[in-house]
Amino acid sequence: MRCIELNKRMRYEWVIAIMNKLFWGFTIGLVAVFASLSPGILAKETKSSLTYFSRSPRLINVMTTYRGARVGSPRYYYTIDLPSASGEPLKTIIIRKRQGFEEIDYYPKETIAFQGTPHHRENPLTIEETIWDKETETMTITFNPPVSPGTRFTVGLKAKQNPEHGGTYLFGVTVFPAGNNPRELYLGSGRLYFDGTDSGDFD
Repeated sequence: MRCIELNKRMRYEWVIAIMNKLFWGFTIGLVAVFASLSPGILAKETKSSLTYFSRSPRLINVMTTYRGARVGSPRYYYTIDLPSASGEPLKTIIIRKRQGFEEIDYYPKETIAFQGTPHHRENPLTIEETIWDKETETMTITFNPPVSPGTRFTVGLKAKQNPEHGGTYLFGVTVFPAGNNPRELYLGSGRLYFDGTDSGDFD
């Protein structure tokens, strides 16, 4: 009788051991499969959540209507080319002074935008909002609707006055595509040179 009970116990323990091995083998295999798939899946989700330009827009030119120091109400024009292969429309532009001794103040509500260049203006573009941050000397321009790929366009900022003294000023230009999570793209700096005279020449 004891031999029979001993055999049953051994058989029971053997079955439990086999089940444990099967369970842990299955679990380890499943973890390995997910571990191999997760990086790719995560990368795909992360990539798809970002909106970015397939081909970079280009800062074509920066110019002013008047180069002379102390001249009032000049416009500073920034011309940007958004290639057809950019993949996304352009929603926002940020322009920030990067070099220059004096502060330049603006009339943000008088910002304009249009297709083409300052010398060859075409259709106007609709600006949804213009924000001037005087503390950081940063202008943010948002378009609605966004600027379509395949467009060369110009943004015109209206300054209250050119600097009191002549010199070179650099303005960094950053753009953002439309989308919930856009990736910013820095296009570089545009240069404006102001001379020490009250020249009214068009740059």
